[in-house]
Amino acid sequence: MIARTITPKVEELLEKFPIVAITGPRQSGKTTLSKIVKPNYKYVNLENLSDREFAKTDPMGFLQTYQNGVIIDEIQNVPSLFSYLQVVTDERKINGEYIITGSQNFLMMEQITQSLAGRVALFTLLPFSIEELEKTEYSVRNWEGYAVSGSYPRKIIQNIDSSDYYGNYIKTYVERDVRLLKNISNLDLFQKFIQLLAGRVGQLFNQSSLGNELDLDNKTINSWFTLLETSFLAFKLQPYHSNFNKVIVKTPKIYFHDTGLLCYLLGIRSTEDLELHFAKGNIFENLVVSEMYKNGINNSTRTKFYFWRDKSQNEVDLIAETGARLDAIEIKSAKTINQNYFKGLDYFKYLKTDTHLHLVYGGNENQERTNYKISSIFNLPDFK
Repeated sequence: MIARTITPKVEELLEKFPIVAITGPRQSGKTTLSKIVKPNYKYVNLENLSDREFAKTDPMGFLQTYQNGVIIDEIQNVPSLFSYLQVVTDERKINGEYIITGSQNFLMMEQITQSLAGRVALFTLLPFSIEELEKTEYSVRNWEGYAVSGSYPRKIIQNIDSSDYYGNYIKTYVERDVRLLKNISNLDLFQKFIQLLAGRVGQLFNQSSLGNELDLDNKTINSWFTLLETSFLAFKLQPYHSNFNKVIVKTPKIYFHDTGLLCYLLGIRSTEDLELHFAKGNIFENLVVSEMYKNGINNSTRTKFYFWRDKSQNEVDLIAETGARLDAIEIKSAKTINQNYFKGLDYFKYLKTDTHLHLVYGGNENQERTNYKISSIFNLPDFK
C-alpha cells in the first residue's frame, strides 16, 4: 500500500470536526484513503442506485441507518443530504462521525458552503506525486517515463497500458460527468475541446482562438473549462502582478493535473514519442507545476502559485508565494544547464530583490549556487 502524504492531517482533523470531506478526480484514491484512515467505518457509495434512492427519498432514515462512523462516497449525487447532515451532526456533536467524498468539486463546495460551513475539514486528493512514490516499488526513475505513464493509482499499481486506461477514463468522464454537470449536446465537440487544450498546455488561455477553431463563443469556452476545473482534469495558473509598475500580462496559463492524460490527448504513447514531440518542454513544465501544486496541497502549505510575464516578454515560469516569502522558479526540460536559463530570474530579482531563485531542469544533479538553487524533478523546492 502506498502511503498518502495527507493521511496524518486527515486523521488529526477527524478528531476536531464532525465531518471530513475529501474531493479530487475520479480514481485518485479517495475511497482507499478513507478506508485506510477508518477501516472499521460503515461504507456506502451513492453511485449505487439503491443507496442513492434511499438517501434521496428518506434522508433522515438514511442517516439513522448510517451513523457513528460512516464513509459516504460520491455524496454530490444527493445534494439534499448536506442539509440533513448539518442537522444530525449538530444534534449528535460527535467529531469524526462522517467522511464524505466527491469527484465534483463545484457540487461539493456549493453544498458545503451552504450547509456545512464550520462543521467540515476539507481536503483535496490528487493522483500520486513523485514524493509519494519515492520509497516504493513504483519509484520514478526518469521524468519522461513518469510523464507518459501518469500518476493515477490504479494505472500505476495494475500497470495498465496508457491507451486502455486513459481511453476508458475520458470515455467514462464525458459520458457520465459531463452529462451530469452540463447539458452538452455535442459530446464529440467537447472531446475535441479537451484535445485542443492539451495542445496549448503551458500557454496563455486564449478563449477566442479556441472559440474560432470550435465555432463556439467565449462564454461557452469558459463554461467548458470550468467543467474541467471542477472535475480536477485541468487548472489555470494565474499571473502574478503584485506591486508592479510595468504593464503585466493578466491572462492565466492552462495546465493538466496529470501528465499521463495530457500525453494521451497529444498522441504520445512512449518516451520515444515524447522525445520527438514539439510540446516536450511544455509537458515538462506542466509536470513540474503539477508536482509543486500536489506537494503544496499534500503538505497543507500556505503556498500560492503564479507565473509572471510582462509585455516585453520577460518571464518566470512559476512564482511561489508563502506568506512574506517569494520564490521564483524557472523550468527547463534540458539535461544540461545553460546560463541563459537565469535571465528571467535575474530580471525578476531586480524588480523584487528579496526573491529566492530556483532552476528546475531535466537533469539529475542538484546544486546550491551563490544566487540560485538548481534542482531536478526529484528534488523540488520545498515551501513547508
